[in-house]
Amino acid sequence: MDSGAFARAYSQGITEELGPPTVRRARALPTKAFSLHGAVITPGGSISDGYVTVDAGVIQSVSRKKPQSVAVVDTKGVIVPGLLDLHNHPDFNIFAPWEPPQVYANRYRWRESDTYHALVRDPQNKLVDTLPPKTQSRYAEVRALVAGVTGIQGASGASTANVEPLVRNLDLWTLGQHKARSMIDLPSESGRDFERLKKILKGIQDGDITAFYLHLCEGQQGNERLANEFRRFIDMDVATPATVVIHGSSLSASDLGELADAGCKLVWSPQSNLRLYKETTLAGEAIAAGMQVALGADWMPSGSLSLLHEMKVARRELARQGHPIKAADLVAMVTSVAASIAGFEDKLGALAPGRVADLVVFERHDDDPYENVCIADPSWVELVCIGGDITYGRADWFRRLSGDAEGPTTEDLVAWGKPMRIDTGFQSAPDPMSLTQIRKLLTDAYPPVGPIFA
Repeated sequence: MDSGAFARAYSQGITEELGPPTVRRARALPTKAFSLHGAVITPGGSISDGYVTVDAGVIQSVSRKKPQSVAVVDTKGVIVPGLLDLHNHPDFNIFAPWEPPQVYANRYRWRESDTYHALVRDPQNKLVDTLPPKTQSRYAEVRALVAGVTGIQGASGASTANVEPLVRNLDLWTLGQHKARSMIDLPSESGRDFERLKKILKGIQDGDITAFYLHLCEGQQGNERLANEFRRFIDMDVATPATVVIHGSSLSASDLGELADAGCKLVWSPQSNLRLYKETTLAGEAIAAGMQVALGADWMPSGSLSLLHEMKVARRELARQGHPIKAADLVAMVTSVAASIAGFEDKLGALAPGRVADLVVFERHDDDPYENVCIADPSWVELVCIGGDITYGRADWFRRLSGDAEGPTTEDLVAWGKPMRIDTGFQSAPDPMSLTQIRKLLTDAYPPVGPIFA
């Protein structure tokens, strides 16, 4: 069994209601309204020549008409809602990708292996004991941010529960509420976590919990342990409209149909499944059954380098399964569909007036804006705003939109050969740290930290 502070927190998940962060970062909003010009992906389709106008952190308008008396940046790119990664373990994303030494039957096999302990668990426990709190999660949030992710699921009990993160942690306090919970393992009825599960199910019934993320049936089809796990899941009445099944790779088409009938959702991480188990979820069958399906990059050791990379694996695998997906539908899996699954369909996942200004601008390399996002990689990211804050972007745009803002957490960097600028002005308990400071802490304690810009 895993031991150590981090491993215990990781296995616990997020099972209790959390209040607002006790330490909130200072807002870094631009001093004036601004508008971005380019191809815009909207809830009603794409606008080839549109304008997204932002003021005080909120989208004021999305229009084909150029706004007056507002600074306009002609991006010549594709403007999309911030991407949402609904399955990740951010605290592990300081590590370089792992080469699994064998094919595993289920997730319990590799978690019990000496290789996993040596490469992941033991180093992470050491870092938790050595470094200031949240250092790993801060680095991981930057990794997600520079690839266009503005919201991520999977924060552990060792992560950002009491401070405001840079990238929204969707199963913690988000946009004035905490209505999500998560568990890593389905507990047994005699286990210590069973009472926590019953409390979560009661919260779902009462409407207080709108998303419950649960790792379920992760491994190969036909595995007896996972088949028993699914039957326990059904018998314990955990299949609800708020239940978000993570992985489900051992489930049959019939099993997925049963989940769809119960209103469950699915988050799919094909890259990690294929690397660990040489097979993955029948996601095409889930979609055909009417399930909402989103994507997650899982974690660096066996998952994708970014959510953009995961989109490409998902597209290939859906085609292989005989369920090819349209570019617009693939983009929806990481924007509007993901927001709906997370319980933020009225706040995130779409560029529309009145919504918080979480958005990304990509370089344009394809005439079809949706296809452009599907083939993008992190080097195409030109600008990321979270709540209207200029958090990462081209150095010239960053200075222009932020009013030449300077500060101890704002710095220039070179990202895949491009001059970029980033502001990590979020709390890192007790003081905010720059990316340079975060990097130094990590690499001093653990030299083989996986690079962000590689």
